[in-house]
Amino acid sequence: MLPLRQFPDTARRRILGVLCDIDDTLTTEGRLTANAYGAMERLQDAGLRVVAVTGRPAGWCDHMARMWPADAVIGENGAFYFRYDHQARRMHRRYHADAETIAANRRKLEGLGAKIVAAVPGTAISADQAYRETDLAIDFREDVPGLDAQAVARIVGLMEDAGLTAKVSSIHVNGWFGDYDKLTMTRYLFEEAFGIDLEAEKDRFVFVGDSPNDQPAFGFFPHSVGVANVGDFAGQLTAPPAYVTEARAGDGFAELAAFLTADAGP
Repeated sequence: MLPLRQFPDTARRRILGVLCDIDDTLTTEGRLTANAYGAMERLQDAGLRVVAVTGRPAGWCDHMARMWPADAVIGENGAFYFRYDHQARRMHRRYHADAETIAANRRKLEGLGAKIVAAVPGTAISADQAYRETDLAIDFREDVPGLDAQAVARIVGLMEDAGLTAKVSSIHVNGWFGDYDKLTMTRYLFEEAFGIDLEAEKDRFVFVGDSPNDQPAFGFFPHSVGVANVGDFAGQLTAPPAYVTEARAGDGFAELAAFLTADAGP
C-alpha cells in the first residue's frame, strides 16, 4: 500500500467519483463526524459522484439515500442499491433477488442466527438486524466486547457450513444466500442508473474502505484507497488497497476528499 500522496496527479485529475464504505471508513468509533459528512458534500460540490457501499441494513440505506449527500447507496453487502430522485421525489430500489426469494431466505436466517449466538459465546444478533431484508449480521465488536480472531472464524465457519456467503467487517460477520458481493451490485448501479461501463471506466473512480469485506472492490479499482485503520487487517488481506491515508476512519476519508478536490477552490 502506497501513501496517498503518491497517487499520480494525472490520475487524480481524471477521477469522476468516490465509492465509500461506511463503518470505520466514514464513521469514527461508531459516529459520523461533521468532518466526514462535510467531506461527502465537498466531493459532490466538486462535481464528483458519491456512492456509499455498506453492509448496513435496508432501513438505514433508505434514510441515507434520501438525506445524505450521496448519489446512491449500495447496502447489505451488495444485496441492493437505493437511489433517490429528489426532483421526482421517488426512491429507485433494485434488489439482487426477487421478493419471494428474499422472504424465504429471511426465514432461514432467523433460525441460523439463534444457533450461531448459542454456539459462539459473547456474540449477539446485530442491533440493526430488524431493519435488514437479505442477510444476517452477527455482532462481534459493535455492541458487545470485542471477540478474538478465533471466535470470528468460528462464526464464519458456521455460516459457510449452512451454505451462506460470509464476509467479515470491522464490527460484524455478515452472511447471506447467494454469490453476489458489493462489487456485483456496484456494476449494476453504474450500468443501470448512471449509464457507465464500470469495467471500461474503473480507473476514473476511487473506492475507499477499511476491512476484509472490501477486498473485491480493492482488487477491482486501480485507485482503491484504505483509510489508515485498514492496517489493522494487514495479515488478512489478499487484495489490499493501492493507497492508504495517514489518518484513520472518518478523518482518513476527509483526507482523501481534500486530496481529490484540491483544485476545486473553497
